[in-house]
Amino acid sequence: MKKRVLSMILAAAMMFSFAACGSNSGQGNEAVVNDGTSVGEGTADASGEDDGDEAVFSVGICNYVDHASLNQIVENVEERLEELGTEKGVRFEVKYDNCNADANVMDQIIANFIADDVDLMVGVATPVAMAMQAATEDNGIPVVFAAVSDPVAAELVDSLEAPGANITGTSDFLDSNAIMNLIFAANPDASKIGLLYDVGQDSSATPIADAKKYLEDKGISYVERTGTTADEVTLAAQALVADGVDAVFTPTDNTIMNAELAIYETLAQAGIPHYTGADSFALNGAFLGYGVDYANLGVETADMVAQILVDGEDTATMPVRTFDNGTATINTETAEAIGYDLDDMKTKFEPYCTQIVEIKTAENFE
Repeated sequence: MKKRVLSMILAAAMMFSFAACGSNSGQGNEAVVNDGTSVGEGTADASGEDDGDEAVFSVGICNYVDHASLNQIVENVEERLEELGTEKGVRFEVKYDNCNADANVMDQIIANFIADDVDLMVGVATPVAMAMQAATEDNGIPVVFAAVSDPVAAELVDSLEAPGANITGTSDFLDSNAIMNLIFAANPDASKIGLLYDVGQDSSATPIADAKKYLEDKGISYVERTGTTADEVTLAAQALVADGVDAVFTPTDNTIMNAELAIYETLAQAGIPHYTGADSFALNGAFLGYGVDYANLGVETADMVAQILVDGEDTATMPVRTFDNGTATINTETAEAIGYDLDDMKTKFEPYCTQIVEIKTAENFE
């Protein structure tokens, strides 16, 4: 935790540091103060006139890819940090960037955060969290991850209760059995299930393994189709239609999520419901998304950031936060296209959900 008392000399030094960040990254990074104004736009900070002796904390946020769920997390992290800054009488300077699933860009963004001497990094999704973990082994910069489905299997933490190092965060762990129950509640006669995912996504490994075991125990056949790019996912969806599956399951897989807008009509027109691990899939056209509230996950992530930086809590002993995976989000337009009666589906799903939400197709959450 670093407390900076702004003076004329330090303000000038900080201005130089921000300029260097912009020239090195090539990503268009900006430092955002807790009133939402970018430094360099005529604020008191840019002019060198301080507004008191408040503590200032620099937070670097890297998003894995541009899609509805992850963007929703980032937006809520930023908004919550602004609120917490006001509540606690401190200021969070947020440096944000998106690597768009490019490992080289991801590494450069993280290197820029380290060069900028950030107080803490936030890694949104498993690949970013893993890269941040590797980059901070020697320097000890605290890392808070967001939406890591299985942080233990990814070897980010020793356990959910005691992470054991400089990294902790929030998990969107997915209960595959809960989604399987929904599939067979809607269609008890389903005899072939499609599994659509990216084999390179760590977040998919455990949920897919759990889904296979569930189906094998019930004596239900399944077909696996995978893709690592949008084009491959489109071909995989078309193949599942040809396979004659009764339903398709996708966990919290960022690759499939990124392609959902391109495939949902293919599945819906074939009368195949797509059951997925996040509400953003349903927003982008899937029949159903089941899982955590990503807006709340973003808020909780920001709370952890503040507890580490302001309250002095230790990442090594701060438990990973998990959430109730009880919310089912149904796309009403897709339900109609498939031929499902919405009221009937809600009645069938109610025993397996804590909440049922209706949504229509859009690119991003309002």
